[in-house]
Amino acid sequence: MKIWLALALALSLAFTGSAADQEKRFFELRIYTAAPDKLDGLLARFRDHTVKLFAKHGMENLGYWVPVDNQENKLYYLLAYPSREAREKSWKEFGADPDWKAAQKASEANGRLVTKAESIYLAATDYSPLVQAPAGGGRLYELIEQRAAPGKFTTLNTRFRDQTMGLFAKHGVVNFGYWTPTEAKDGAGEKVYYLLAHKDASAMAVSWRGFLRDPEWAKVKAATETDGPLTTKDGIKSTLMAPTDFSPAK
Repeated sequence: MKIWLALALALSLAFTGSAADQEKRFFELRIYTAAPDKLDGLLARFRDHTVKLFAKHGMENLGYWVPVDNQENKLYYLLAYPSREAREKSWKEFGADPDWKAAQKASEANGRLVTKAESIYLAATDYSPLVQAPAGGGRLYELIEQRAAPGKFTTLNTRFRDQTMGLFAKHGVVNFGYWTPTEAKDGAGEKVYYLLAHKDASAMAVSWRGFLRDPEWAKVKAATETDGPLTTKDGIKSTLMAPTDFSPAK
């Protein structure tokens, strides 16, 4: 690894946490689709009640976001737990909490707020930074879901670990976290989910342009794809998201 690449990766990890302290937490990405005209009500319930009740029951609130182009009225949020077992216990206690029942009833007096709730269980990769809210705020977040081509999952992760993360950092991108699903239905052993942070849309455009045009990336890509791409065709999905006003990750 070249010196500048090692330095870039070191700086990124210094900002987001040490990779040596591997993430042991169990993560959950939840995606809610709000009923028509109910997104504001859903956000208000999270702001005024749900986030506090999650914390009360041992859930760690990491971030809450809405897509920049939110035509489907979605809310994304990321929680962490000490373990899968702790997750089950926390949700059971949360669901039985009288304060939650009261908040849910009051907020749904004119109809349910959520029409669809998706949940993806995630484990941090061995190269993920410690997942924590970056200092400051006003960032644009980018959630990327990437599916490896058959037989290329290990190589894809190796490239992220050894080169891609450092190149992202070199071009001003904050590596927030990297995960793989734990369930087969969500792409266990096939997909990598990662969350990047940018200063704003303009900075993101500059960063991606610089990354894609970087001669070092061209070399890395060529060296790792001698027998074909590491990602399936149309295997990359990117969602641009803005943090809510109550999100720990700003």
